[in-house]
Amino acid sequence: MMPSGRKFDVVMAWAIDRLGRSLADLLHTIQELEAAGVDLYLDQQSIDTTTPMGKLMFQVTGAFAEFERSMIRQRIHAGLKRAVEAGKTLGRPRISPAVEKRIQDRLRAGMGIIKVAREVGVGNGTVQRIADEMHRPFVGAVA
Repeated sequence: MMPSGRKFDVVMAWAIDRLGRSLADLLHTIQELEAAGVDLYLDQQSIDTTTPMGKLMFQVTGAFAEFERSMIRQRIHAGLKRAVEAGKTLGRPRISPAVEKRIQDRLRAGMGIIKVAREVGVGNGTVQRIADEMHRPFVGAVA
């Protein structure tokens, strides 16, 4: 018979990376589950926190998962830095000044973002960025 207020005994997940993005998240999750009297089973890692060994393996596996994410993030940042140093321009190409002026004119006339985007043939995000830039004070070089 289950204690009152508890609706289940075990949370089952496919893999540890489904539970949190950092070791702190994972530890918080397991602490919450422990406080509620609920165990955890992770299929891919064959971890079952109903045992002390399962709890240890959960924490060790979580630490390795966080390490792997950090390494991926570090490689991505290094690759982006290398690309910029090699002269690559990151992101989408900017629209032409003529198209940007058409968008600005329509926005100043009170036309909505979606309508402007459809009429000019650009994405809503492009029109939104231009609208934001129009309302943001210019911060340029001081003479």
